[in-house]
Amino acid sequence: MRRKCFISFKTEDIHYKKFIQSELDVDMIDKSLDVAIDSDNEEYIMRKIREDYLSSSTVTIHLIGRFSAENRGYHEQKYIKRELQASLYNGNGNTRNGILGIVLPEMYDQIYTGSHFCNDCNENHNYVNINNSTTIKEFSYNYYIPNNKCAHSEDDRYCVLVKWNNFSKEPNKYIEKAFEKRSNPIANKVKVYPS
Repeated sequence: MRRKCFISFKTEDIHYKKFIQSELDVDMIDKSLDVAIDSDNEEYIMRKIREDYLSSSTVTIHLIGRFSAENRGYHEQKYIKRELQASLYNGNGNTRNGILGIVLPEMYDQIYTGSHFCNDCNENHNYVNINNSTTIKEFSYNYYIPNNKCAHSEDDRYCVLVKWNNFSKEPNKYIEKAFEKRSNPIANKVKVYPS
């Protein structure tokens, strides 16, 4: 089944977006924005993105690179933040997208930091550093939705996360995983505007 995908990315990572579009055997209908919208009006730009690109897409692919962190400041991240907010919104004229975060190779060491022993459950947990230093809140909150547990299982996360190398080998598998989250019970706990 072909999924309508929107790719949210920082300009510095455009070569990854182009690789997905032209080199991967992806069974998707590309709803990505390929040409900048000719306007200085931020509200107009975001309305056009929502109406013309996001409203008909079902999966948002969020490229997580060196320039994707929340702590880079709102002005720097305003477009990817709004793209993710529009993707997470479920309401009139817009159904919530599945969210697929792809960790780009230069971020592997910052995000996948090994395992630690948990004193609560006496088990080892792999630590995945998804926070304001690696991505934006709209992604990190919905990846680590508060659950009062010592760890998160796949069912505890709305956002799907994958390394670039794994995605590039099986892109359709991960797009489908993100699409399926839309009907998963965790979708009821999504937060569009996390504080």
